[in-house]
Amino acid sequence: MQYMLQYPDAHGVEVDLLDAGPVAELAIAAERAGWAGLSFTEHPAPGARWLEAGGHQTLDPFVALGAAAAVTTKIRLLTYLSVIPYRNPLLLAKAAATVDKLSNGRFTLGAGTGYLKGEFRALGIDFEQRNELFDEALDVLPLHWKGDSFSYAGKHFSARDVIARPRPVQDPIPIWIGGNSKLTLRRVADRAQGWMPLLGPPDMAVTTRTPHLDSIESITARLALLREFAGERFTTIDIAVPYLGRPDDSTAAVEQRREYFGRLGDSGVDWVIVAVPWAVHPATLDYIAGFASVHIPSIR
Repeated sequence: MQYMLQYPDAHGVEVDLLDAGPVAELAIAAERAGWAGLSFTEHPAPGARWLEAGGHQTLDPFVALGAAAAVTTKIRLLTYLSVIPYRNPLLLAKAAATVDKLSNGRFTLGAGTGYLKGEFRALGIDFEQRNELFDEALDVLPLHWKGDSFSYAGKHFSARDVIARPRPVQDPIPIWIGGNSKLTLRRVADRAQGWMPLLGPPDMAVTTRTPHLDSIESITARLALLREFAGERFTTIDIAVPYLGRPDDSTAAVEQRREYFGRLGDSGVDWVIVAVPWAVHPATLDYIAGFASVHIPSIR
């Protein structure tokens, strides 16, 4: 089992995301403490009503991960997740290749179709076309990353005999897809290197427009379906599950978390993505070090 640190979300309108701490400082602290990865999410144009209802602001994940790449040498760098239909796939491929090059091959593209209709409108993207645009990107990304001449006619673009350099270090850059639907699982089985189920209460599943998962048992059932779709490929697919628990350092809470993480590992989960609770710097550093000292050595 490996642990991915999710940079704290800034909920609401007035909170400054960087109050949690400088990206470089937190990235260095995570690597030193033994975390295996660092992730950033993405909302380039969230609506005020959604933020007031508990939504969150974000940094640009590619820029932030580029900053983290410059000060680390080992941890994985993940977009958790990048909304693929928001970008022309050639621009997306270039951003991903750049982070992979800067990090010497440590980037993973966490990908999703998106769910906020208002954000799609703000970016000029047809929400109803999101699945078609997502699949186009899955076609284009490996072509771009090969660094050879290629052509591709998309719904809103036509690339004729283009060559994109530099090539990324990894061939290909791993793509982990988020979501709980059968369509997502089929994409993972056929075209990706990882699956990121979304967990939460039933009302969150309504907002994120994906089937509801909230337990190890429900994850295990979905994993069985993924195994059916992927066949022999299943053993090569990374499974990354979010942990949404709140801070509690009591003996009972620590043992409960250890038991939960152990059960996740037994079910076939490879990564736990820990949503770091919002705190103002330097409290975030305390959480990064404290969680690692209690849990990461015990798994090693």
